Amino acid sequence: MKVDLQQIEEASKEIYIRALKILPPDIKEGFKRLDATETNPTGKAILGTMIKNIAVAEANTNLLCQDTGIPIYNVVIGAGVEVDGYALKQAIAKGCARATTEHPIRSSVVHPTTRHNEHTSCGRGVPVINIDFSDKPGELSIEMIPKGSGSEFNSWLKMALPADGIDAIKTFVIDCVLEAGGKTCPPTIVGVGVGGTADLCVHLSKVAATRALGTACADPEGAKLEQELSAVVNKLGVGPQGLGGDSTSFAVHIETAATHITLNPVAVNMQCHSARRSRATVTSAGIAYGF
Repeated sequence: MKVDLQQIEEASKEIYIRALKILPPDIKEGFKRLDATETNPTGKAILGTMIKNIAVAEANTNLLCQDTGIPIYNVVIGAGVEVDGYALKQAIAKGCARATTEHPIRSSVVHPTTRHNEHTSCGRGVPVINIDFSDKPGELSIEMIPKGSGSEFNSWLKMALPADGIDAIKTFVIDCVLEAGGKTCPPTIVGVGVGGTADLCVHLSKVAATRALGTACADPEGAKLEQELSAVVNKLGVGPQGLGGDSTSFAVHIETAATHITLNPVAVNMQCHSARRSRATVTSAGIAYGF
């Protein structure tokens, strides 16, 4: 399949808009699950307000949150797909800018020192575009994630020692959740990266934070640690919006990578309750949208 770059541009625009206005079904189910088990009256009331806000926003095709975030596009190119890589990235950036200029969306992207805003949600190195490959024939998928500042502020990296063991990972994650408190607009998805290099570990934590609820780490050891930490985090009492309760987090997600014999990097990146994402799958038959 030869990729139509105009399709890529259009899809990149559309999934930015969809991500900002439609919450994925798994997150809505996560809200229902937490609402059913919340025992704190204040936490219960706040969850109810959040659920109503989502329904009102979607019914009126309004934004789920005013923070349109730093746009991240995760591209996976399947087997037999022909595409000019540079042109692909240009098409995605054009689609991202069009989403912002053609719709009433606040551009949240500025230059790091001058703070100049181009009002396109684009700038140096932004949108962030990650490219990977798969063995799926004739398919190119683009996942769009608007990463708001509340969730990005709460990011940490610890270059732990192997001798510190699994307990160091658990302690670090719990400390990060407590330090974040209500600043990430909980309930959150707590993304944890373990292993790799410093930069890979942080990337893994963001992959984990933006993974769909109900999925598990492909590494059995990571999956086991996910279950343990998911249970512990909701006993910390942070609760919805940090005002107390059982619903601190939808889940703790973990992604792992091999690392050096003298290292054990651990990173935490959180996703707020408005865990937005959207996906376009491009094939010879056209574009299919989903989550």
